[in-house]
Amino acid sequence: MKLLPLDKLGAREANGVVDFGVFLPWVSKNDGNRLWVKVIHEQDQFLQDIQPLEFELEHSIDTEYGDYWSTQININTQSKPRQNSAWGQPGRYVYRYFLRNPNKGEIDWIIDPFAREFGVGKLSAFTLGYQPYQWSQQEINWKTPDLKNLVMYELMIAEFGVDVDKTIDKLNYLTDLGVNCIEIMPLSNVGLTVDWGFLPIGYFGVDERFGKRKDLQKLIDAAHQNNIAVIVDSVYGHTSDSFPYSYLYRKLEYRDNPFMGSFAKDYFGESTDYKRKFTQDFFYTVNYHWLDVYHVDGFRYDCVPNYWDGSTGVGYANLVFNTYNTVKDKKTAGEYWGRFFDNNTINLIQCAEQLEGPREILEQTYTNSTWQNETLDAAKKVAAGSRGDLANLGFKLGLDNYPEEITNDGNKIAKTALQYIETHDHSRFVCNFGAIARDNDLLQEGNRELWYKVQPYLIGILTAKGVPLLWQGQEFGENYYLPEQGFGRVMLLRPVRWDYVYDLIGKNVLALVRKLIKLRRQQPQFTQGEHFFYNNYDRYHSKNVLLFSRKYANKFSLVALNFGDSDQSVPFWFPIGGDYQEELNGENNLIGVPSNSEYWVNIPSNYGRIWTVTINS
Repeated sequence: MKLLPLDKLGAREANGVVDFGVFLPWVSKNDGNRLWVKVIHEQDQFLQDIQPLEFELEHSIDTEYGDYWSTQININTQSKPRQNSAWGQPGRYVYRYFLRNPNKGEIDWIIDPFAREFGVGKLSAFTLGYQPYQWSQQEINWKTPDLKNLVMYELMIAEFGVDVDKTIDKLNYLTDLGVNCIEIMPLSNVGLTVDWGFLPIGYFGVDERFGKRKDLQKLIDAAHQNNIAVIVDSVYGHTSDSFPYSYLYRKLEYRDNPFMGSFAKDYFGESTDYKRKFTQDFFYTVNYHWLDVYHVDGFRYDCVPNYWDGSTGVGYANLVFNTYNTVKDKKTAGEYWGRFFDNNTINLIQCAEQLEGPREILEQTYTNSTWQNETLDAAKKVAAGSRGDLANLGFKLGLDNYPEEITNDGNKIAKTALQYIETHDHSRFVCNFGAIARDNDLLQEGNRELWYKVQPYLIGILTAKGVPLLWQGQEFGENYYLPEQGFGRVMLLRPVRWDYVYDLIGKNVLALVRKLIKLRRQQPQFTQGEHFFYNNYDRYHSKNVLLFSRKYANKFSLVALNFGDSDQSVPFWFPIGGDYQEELNGENNLIGVPSNSEYWVNIPSNYGRIWTVTINS
C-alpha cells in the first residue's frame, strides 16, 4: 500500500489562493470530458440572486493513478458574483464538481472525495484564512493506554453532546466515571442531518453536523489531557451511493469502476473493491491522515466481513498490517507519534467488528481487539430465563479460546475482545425484562423499574476478561428501544437523557458502575489476571448463580453473580485461605476462611458479590 499524494488532492488554501485536485481514473479529456468546480461563500449559499462561481479544471495524467484534474483560483483577485456577496471574506466556502460528458450531458453534485471539510449535506468545503490547530504542550507527552488497561465508552457526538464543544464539556464526567478510552461513532461526512454515519461520502474530515477540523482536534487534545484515548469508527467496506466513485461512474454508465465493486460480502451500502490498488491506497491514506492530523489512538473497523478476504488477502488484513507497520516505523519520528510506544510495545488500537469470526481475526491479522456478540447473546438467553445458558455466559465472560498474544514476523501483539451487553446496535438491555408501549413502536422503551435485574450483568462484564465497553448513558439506566431492522434504527435521534443521573434508579446504577470501574482499574487481577469459571449446574446454575475467579500475583477475587429473584446461598471451596473483603458493599466480609474446604456464601438476588483476598507471600 502507498500513501496518496494529499498535497495535490482536495482543496488546499494558502493566502487566498486555493488549489483543487482530484483523481478521476478513466475520466479523460481525450473522451470529450470537461470538469468544473462550483464555489460559493457559505453565507451566500441560500441567497437566490447569488450563484456559485465556476472554474474549469485542467486534465493531466498521473503516472500512478491515471486521470488527474486540477486548477488554482485566487479568491482575492476574483470578482464578486454580486455586490452584496460575502466572496473574498474569511470563512468557509462550499464547493462541488460537475462534469460535462459528450454522451451523458452535465453531471452535477460530484463530491470531492479528498475534501478536508464539509458543508451542509453533500457539499465539500474549505476555509479561507485557515490556521492549523495548535496542540497543547501536554499532547507531546500523551501515551495511548496499554490494551489490557482499557475501559471503553462508545458514544455518538450528536446524541451524547450534540456537537464537539458540548462533548468536550463532558470529558471531565467521563474521567470521573473512570473510562480511559472513547470510541466515537462515525465522524466522516454523510448526506443526511440525522444519520448514524455508516454510509460515508467524505472520509478525510469531520462532518459539518459536529464541527470543523479544529473542533475535533480540540476534542482529542482535551480527551488526552483527561487521560482518555480516542478511537474512531471507520467504515471502509461500503459507502453511500452519493460517494463520488460510486455516483459519478454510475451516472456515466461505465461497465466497470476503478474503486467500487463486488469484493467480499455485500451486506450494506455500495461495496468497495479492494482488488483495486486505488481503493487499497485510498483507505490506507485515510488511516494515516487520521493518525497524523487528528492524533487518534486507533480505529474501530466497522463491518469487517465486507472486506475480509483472509489473513493474506488484499482487503482488511492488508490494511491493518500496513497501518501497524507504518506506526512501527514512526518510533524515532518524535513528536506525537511517540504516543504509541512503551518500551517494546506498540499500543496502536486496531479493533475489528468481526462478529462472524472474532477469534479468527485476532489469530490471523494485526488486529489487537475485536467486538464479539457472543457474551451479549448468552446474556440475552439468560435474561429470557434459560439457566442452561449460564454455563455459556460463564465461558464467554472468560473469553474461552481467545488468543492473548500473537507473534507475527517478530512482532508481539497483545490480543483481546470487548465485553458488552449494550452497544449502538441493540436495544438497552433492560428491554429484555419488559418494555413500555408508546403510540409508535419506535418510541417504546425498556421498563426502568426493572433496572435492578441488569445489575449482575454489569458486574459480570466489568470484572470479566477482556475490555469492558459501555454505551453512552448505560451507566445511569438509559432505556431506549431499538428496532432490529429498518430505517427507524438510524434516522431517529435518541439524545442521552442526562436527567436520568438525578433519579433514584440512575443514581444507583451510576454508583455501581463507578465502583466497578474503580475496582477494575485499581486491582490488576481484573485487567490481566487469570480467569477461572466454576462450571457446575447442580451447585450454581440450577440456582441462577454464576461464579468465576480472577487471580494475579498476590490478589485473588471470587465474583459471584445471582441472576434470579431470590437470595441464594451456595457452597464454594476457597483455594486460598485468609480474610476476604467484600468489594461492592463492604458487607458479608469473610474472615478466617480456611483454604480448600467447603464454605457457604450468600448472594443477593439480581446482584452479586466480589470477595478479594491478598495472598501472603
